[in-house]
Amino acid sequence: MSEKVWLITGASKGFGREWTEAALERGDRVAALSRSAGAFDELVSKYDDAILPVQVEVTDREAVNAAVAQIIERFGRIDVVVNNAGYGLFGMVEEVSEQAARDQIEVNLFGALWVTQAVLPQLRSQGSGHIVQVSSIAGVFSLPGLGLYNASKFALEGFTASLAAEVKAFGIKVTLVEPAGYATDWAGPSAVHADQSAAYEGVRAAMQRPAGKRGDPSATREAILKVVDAEEPPLRIFFGQGPLPVIKNEYAARLAEWEAWDDVSQAAFGA
Repeated sequence: MSEKVWLITGASKGFGREWTEAALERGDRVAALSRSAGAFDELVSKYDDAILPVQVEVTDREAVNAAVAQIIERFGRIDVVVNNAGYGLFGMVEEVSEQAARDQIEVNLFGALWVTQAVLPQLRSQGSGHIVQVSSIAGVFSLPGLGLYNASKFALEGFTASLAAEVKAFGIKVTLVEPAGYATDWAGPSAVHADQSAAYEGVRAAMQRPAGKRGDPSATREAILKVVDAEEPPLRIFFGQGPLPVIKNEYAARLAEWEAWDDVSQAAFGA
């Protein structure tokens, strides 16, 4: 089957918008989910009924279930599910308020979970489908000042790895896309910032570094199409330059530390 039906959350901007347009341009159909009404008027004018705009909050489980039912009624199937909705919460762990922490987890983790659960009965009945979770390099290693964002992406990675093993027998593929830094508004208008404590001024100063080159979001179009078209797609894939050497160093450091403390680990087992 050449034509695919996509469900993309957070489709109005950033990666979601790029991938929505990439799918439509090659003749696929897209259910574009967003909180914004009218975000896809231009695309509807251009692609007519190949795009189905759906206004929904991914944190509203009942609304997500209703949206998926609407998509199935319109298109009859769903082939690619992209959980892209999410945002960055900036702040030291001590600085983050309870509400900000809960909101971060609700969107980045539970939003993806609700969409995943809603589509699985359809994908199982089809015996096919591909779930793409948009994680981050921050889902495999942590930076100061992003503790709750890291937590949301680590949790997404955790349940998605289990999911991949659980649904393989049903013909369902699963991929975690782990982008590096891109020129989206993730760190701009979409970001949330905790109130800063003077106690961490020194930590923030030590974190300052010249801004590096950020990737072009439009360059990910070809990459995402290759991933969803692959017969054997990866469970995990980085998007962007730089993540692989960083993660090689990170995992080497973890292994070295575990080995250095292995005698304590072994003793902790008991006789």
